[in-house]
Amino acid sequence: MPKSSNQKLKLLYLMKIFQEKTDEAHYLSVPELIAELGRYGIKAERKSIYDDIEALRFFGLDIESARSKTTGYYLASRTFELPELKLLVDSVQSSKFITHKKTLELIRKIESLCSVYEAQSLQRQVYVANRIKTMNESIYYNVDKIHSGIGDNQQISFKYFEYAVTKEKVFKKNGDRYIVSPFALTWDDENYYLIAYDSQAGMIKHYRVDKMTDILVTREKRDGLEIFQNLDIALYSKKLFSMFSGEEVTVRIQFKNRLIGVVLDRFGRDVTIIQSGEDHFTISVDVAVSQQFLAWICSFGDEAKILSPDSVVEELKAHVRQVLAQYT
Repeated sequence: MPKSSNQKLKLLYLMKIFQEKTDEAHYLSVPELIAELGRYGIKAERKSIYDDIEALRFFGLDIESARSKTTGYYLASRTFELPELKLLVDSVQSSKFITHKKTLELIRKIESLCSVYEAQSLQRQVYVANRIKTMNESIYYNVDKIHSGIGDNQQISFKYFEYAVTKEKVFKKNGDRYIVSPFALTWDDENYYLIAYDSQAGMIKHYRVDKMTDILVTREKRDGLEIFQNLDIALYSKKLFSMFSGEEVTVRIQFKNRLIGVVLDRFGRDVTIIQSGEDHFTISVDVAVSQQFLAWICSFGDEAKILSPDSVVEELKAHVRQVLAQYT
């Protein structure tokens, strides 16, 4: 049989066919494999298919055979199993910082890691109505440049913005560039944050990655390495509520027993729990006291109470009065 012009690609196309058209529930017989190769303009004989399957097995593909009316062949295992792909798809779909456009692109790429039949179950898996997504499409390039700065031990510069009520970007510092030493990226409350050292302020700061733009890696080496080495990122994030800064204070809080799960989710299992009567327990934690922290306490109504220090108790009272004044 004369060889077609792209006969040298035969093994590669056969591997592609196994990856896309077969799984544990879908097999292809040798005649069907020959027909599939024909779609790519490749001619094949039955005996050569058997030899090719053995070559692919030797290469590492887990190709198994199954009998129904005829013997069929399928790819039995892959780098990612279907439950793992569903987990990845769910993560992408639920991530607020990934835009709708990039969500669809990533899901299509994840679907390519399984058969076309399994991809259909991923499509059903991903539908989530009215999911809120970021509007900043450049976040992926931001992350890449931040990692470049960290990997090359160099400072980065960028512009930072907030959104106006018109949904337009309003640049902070009148559009002047921020210059910081990047050290880590962290995830909090469905948002991505850069943890960096601000040399001018002499302190660790954090920035929403999706609100950074025009990022450049400078030629200046990073500052603040010693400070960062003494920083526990997990503890740093735990002290902040929705990553809002505030004065760091050790706060003693009383909760009703039913909120123990909420407290452990927020502060971790290492937090010291002291029983306070039959119905309550108390904790002492270091937090950055902000309006977000005070609102978090208020969200539990009479089931949570700040016991000390008095300064934070007074801040909570003032917070409640401000809220109440809106409705009187």
